Amino acid sequence: MEYLLPTLRKKQEVDSLIRDTLDKVLVLRFGLSSDAVCLQLDDVLYKSVKDVSKFVTVALVDTTEEEIQVYLKYFDITYVPSIVFFFNAHHMKMDSGSADHTKWVGTFQRKQDFVDVVEEHMVQGCKSSLCNCRRYTERQ
Repeated sequence: MEYLLPTLRKKQEVDSLIRDTLDKVLVLRFGLSSDAVCLQLDDVLYKSVKDVSKFVTVALVDTTEEEIQVYLKYFDITYVPSIVFFFNAHHMKMDSGSADHTKWVGTFQRKQDFVDVVEEHMVQGCKSSLCNCRRYTERQ
């Protein structure tokens, strides 16, 4: 799926995307393009992108690259795939029922599961006054 979704291989590319994505939820999938579970998640992400493109940006991060290792240490990514969410350059934490609130570990079984999670992140980003998101919250 890396040919369908943008793949980041350098720290500078990740930094720029985090910094420059405004008023949208940024979804960074950390993983391997050769892993079966990552490929399943990539398929779900790809199928969802069209439906959520107004308020979500999705990118894949290749964990085999040396420059990316700093993010793996910072976010304590030991299992792939792992998804980290940002909103206006702020790391969004979540309660997914596990002890780790910094990321989503594993895959989504259905497209709607992913859509529900990113919609919740969008609502929380808007409620925390990180942006003026009236256009997104009016449909709620």
